[in-house]
Amino acid sequence: PPFTNQHYSFLLNSLNMANQNYKQVFSFFLLISLLLSDNVSSVQKPLDLKKPCKNFVLYHHNIAYDTDNAANATSSTVVNPLGLGTFDFGKIVIFNNPVTTDENFLSEPVARAQGFFFYNQKTTYNTWVACTLVFNSTQHKGTFTIMDANPMTQPTRDLSIIGGTGDFIMTRGVCTFSTDLIQGQKYFRLKMDIKLYECYN
Repeated sequence: PPFTNQHYSFLLNSLNMANQNYKQVFSFFLLISLLLSDNVSSVQKPLDLKKPCKNFVLYHHNIAYDTDNAANATSSTVVNPLGLGTFDFGKIVIFNNPVTTDENFLSEPVARAQGFFFYNQKTTYNTWVACTLVFNSTQHKGTFTIMDANPMTQPTRDLSIIGGTGDFIMTRGVCTFSTDLIQGQKYFRLKMDIKLYECYN
């Protein structure tokens, strides 16, 4: 039969539909390729430890409960040492300590360090720490969590920051502890040098 205008229109419409489908499929695969390339590049992005996205110093104050200071105590032993050696093995301490921007215990706290630590070696003083810094100040609101070993006899100790909320949502980094002051069994102050390497706020 002869090739009519109706046949021509049908063929043209079919070609247009095929072209549109091709464009949609091509756009879909292009989008997937771009997303995958972004993910790969973000995973492979080198981490520059000399350039944290946030870096600040705080001071952590601990006043141990000793039966006559209930009003001022910020930490308490909940499990006494087990008697295995002389390094407090098995001792567990819970704390809710003020955190300030300077060394003065009486300064206005910018956060509370809430958590616990326990002694876990029989040959030296060593603790394992888990605590959350809870911020509620004009500068910061939110939390981040520190969790790691704390070899107390070392001058400085790097502990992992494993996540956060609010101003510190999904953050990760390193908190370097150094013992700034010890006053007998009642009080100690830690300097915390905080370096964050993932910042979303």
